Amino acid sequence: MINYEQFQSIELRIAKVLQAERIEGSDKLMKLSVNLGEEERTIVAGIGKKYEPADLIGKQVAVVANLEPRSLMGIESNGMVLAADYDGPVLLCPDREVLPGARIK
Repeated sequence: MINYEQFQSIELRIAKVLQAERIEGSDKLMKLSVNLGEEERTIVAGIGKKYEPADLIGKQVAVVANLEPRSLMGIESNGMVLAADYDGPVLLCPDREVLPGARIK
Protein backbone atom coordinates (compact mmCIF):
# COMPACT_ATOMS: atom_id res chain seq x y z
CA MET A 1 0.00 0.00 0.00
CA ILE A 2 1.14 3.55 -0.68
CA ASN A 3 -0.22 6.60 1.05
CA TYR A 4 -1.95 9.48 -0.71
CA GLU A 5 1.16 11.67 -0.76
CA GLN A 6 3.12 8.89 -2.48
CA PHE A 7 0.34 8.51 -5.04
CA GLN A 8 0.38 12.26 -5.69
CA SER A 9 4.08 12.05 -6.53
CA ILE A 10 3.27 9.92 -9.60
CA GLU A 11 2.79 12.27 -12.54
CA LEU A 12 0.10 10.74 -14.73
CA ARG A 13 -0.52 12.69 -17.93
CA ILE A 14 -2.16 12.37 -21.33
CA ALA A 15 0.21 12.16 -24.29
CA LYS A 16 -0.57 12.29 -28.00
CA VAL A 17 1.32 9.82 -30.18
CA LEU A 18 3.12 11.66 -33.00
CA GLN A 19 5.15 8.75 -34.42
CA ALA A 20 5.30 5.02 -33.80
CA GLU A 21 7.66 2.36 -35.12
CA ARG A 22 8.57 -1.19 -34.30
CA ILE A 23 11.98 -1.76 -32.74
CA GLU A 24 14.09 -4.11 -34.83
CA GLY A 25 14.89 -7.33 -33.00
CA SER A 26 11.78 -7.23 -30.78
CA ASP A 27 8.32 -8.60 -31.50
CA LYS A 28 6.61 -6.50 -28.83
CA LEU A 29 8.55 -3.25 -28.31
CA MET A 30 7.62 -0.03 -30.11
CA LYS A 31 9.31 3.34 -30.09
CA LEU A 32 6.77 6.13 -29.67
CA SER A 33 7.35 9.85 -30.08
CA VAL A 34 4.73 11.60 -27.94
CA ASN A 35 3.60 15.16 -27.29
CA LEU A 36 3.23 15.97 -23.59
CA GLY A 37 2.09 19.54 -24.16
CA GLU A 38 5.25 21.44 -23.28
CA GLU A 39 7.63 18.83 -24.71
CA GLU A 40 8.06 15.83 -26.97
CA ARG A 41 9.51 12.59 -25.63
CA THR A 42 10.45 9.11 -26.72
CA ILE A 43 8.76 6.26 -24.88
CA VAL A 44 9.41 2.57 -25.52
CA ALA A 45 6.28 0.48 -24.96
CA GLY A 46 5.66 -3.27 -25.04
CA ILE A 47 2.50 -3.07 -27.13
CA GLY A 48 3.69 -4.36 -30.50
CA LYS A 49 1.88 -7.71 -30.37
CA LYS A 50 -1.53 -6.01 -30.17
CA TYR A 51 -1.07 -2.68 -31.96
CA GLU A 52 0.14 -1.57 -35.38
CA PRO A 53 2.27 1.58 -35.53
CA ALA A 54 -0.04 3.31 -38.03
CA ASP A 55 -3.04 2.80 -35.72
CA LEU A 56 -1.29 4.65 -32.89
CA ILE A 57 -0.56 7.91 -34.72
CA GLY A 58 -2.79 10.65 -33.28
CA LYS A 59 -4.03 8.44 -30.43
CA GLN A 60 -4.05 9.86 -26.91
CA VAL A 61 -2.69 7.60 -24.19
CA ALA A 62 -2.11 7.75 -20.44
CA VAL A 63 1.54 7.86 -19.38
CA VAL A 64 3.67 8.05 -16.26
CA ALA A 65 5.61 11.23 -17.05
CA ASN A 66 8.03 11.39 -14.12
CA LEU A 67 9.48 7.90 -14.34
CA GLU A 68 13.27 7.75 -14.34
CA PRO A 69 14.60 7.20 -17.90
CA ARG A 70 15.50 3.62 -18.82
CA SER A 71 17.31 2.17 -21.81
CA LEU A 72 15.46 -0.60 -23.67
CA MET A 73 17.11 -2.23 -26.69
CA GLY A 74 19.52 0.72 -26.80
CA ILE A 75 16.76 3.37 -26.87
CA GLU A 76 16.21 5.71 -23.92
CA SER A 77 12.59 5.59 -22.77
CA ASN A 78 11.38 8.71 -20.96
CA GLY A 79 8.10 7.56 -19.45
CA MET A 80 5.72 4.61 -19.44
CA VAL A 81 2.54 4.09 -21.43
CA LEU A 82 -0.22 2.69 -19.23
CA ALA A 83 -2.17 -0.35 -20.38
CA ALA A 84 -4.44 -2.93 -18.81
CA ASP A 85 -3.37 -6.56 -19.09
CA TYR A 86 -6.35 -8.28 -20.70
CA ASP A 87 -5.30 -10.86 -23.28
CA GLY A 88 -2.33 -8.62 -23.98
CA PRO A 89 -1.99 -4.87 -23.48
CA VAL A 90 -5.06 -2.63 -23.76
CA LEU A 91 -4.10 1.05 -23.87
CA LEU A 92 -5.72 3.43 -21.39
CA CYS A 93 -7.12 6.35 -23.39
CA PRO A 94 -9.43 9.29 -22.60
CA ASP A 95 -12.96 8.94 -23.94
CA ARG A 96 -12.74 12.37 -25.58
CA GLU A 97 -9.94 14.64 -26.84
CA VAL A 98 -7.99 16.54 -24.19
CA LEU A 99 -4.95 18.77 -24.39
CA PRO A 100 -1.66 16.84 -24.52
CA GLY A 101 0.02 17.06 -21.13
CA ALA A 102 -3.28 17.18 -19.22
CA ARG A 103 -2.79 15.83 -15.71
CA ILE A 104 -4.71 12.69 -14.72
CA LYS A 105 -6.19 13.05 -11.24
